[in-house]
Amino acid sequence: MNIGLYFGSFNPVHTGHLIIASYVANLKMTDQVWFVVSPQNPLKKAHSLLNEYDRLNLIHLAIDEDDRFKVSDVEFKLPKPSYTIDTLTYLQEKHPKYTFSLIMGSDSFQNLTRWKNYELLVKNYPFIIYEREGFPVEDTLGAQCTFVKAPLLNISATDIRTMIKEGMSLKYVVPEKVKEEIEKNGYYK
Repeated sequence: MNIGLYFGSFNPVHTGHLIIASYVANLKMTDQVWFVVSPQNPLKKAHSLLNEYDRLNLIHLAIDEDDRFKVSDVEFKLPKPSYTIDTLTYLQEKHPKYTFSLIMGSDSFQNLTRWKNYELLVKNYPFIIYEREGFPVEDTLGAQCTFVKAPLLNISATDIRTMIKEGMSLKYVVPEKVKEEIEKNGYYK
């Protein structure tokens, strides 16, 4: 089975994330897309993150009715901060018959040389890269890359957290069940 790993803080998961995952799934580039929730990205500040179990729950609410997707808490079991190469090593040991691809935006790919043991990622795993405006990939670093023109929303989790603080509606920005859970629990206020 070929698994597309979509790593992120998902703080919170939003429609833009789901559109990208759905686009990759529709292209049949993978058998399944796994949303890998990162408890702590080493390149981001921890203080702005909602509890990882709450973020995990929000993704479950967003995708549980779509069998093309799965939520993974694999990084919850690993040392923090989370390093992609360590996660992939662990997943490869747990699922030796699976192949794994990394799904990421061109903006993230541009930072790849800052990642722990990025050379091993480039050597051993294919990348599915959705192009973000203003972030062209001019050097693939020798990686096996497939570029997709997924429809992108110009919205970020940071924008959504600001919207919440300012009392704006999240309707259509996040799935309805996610919106209800955020409102019910007062997340990001």
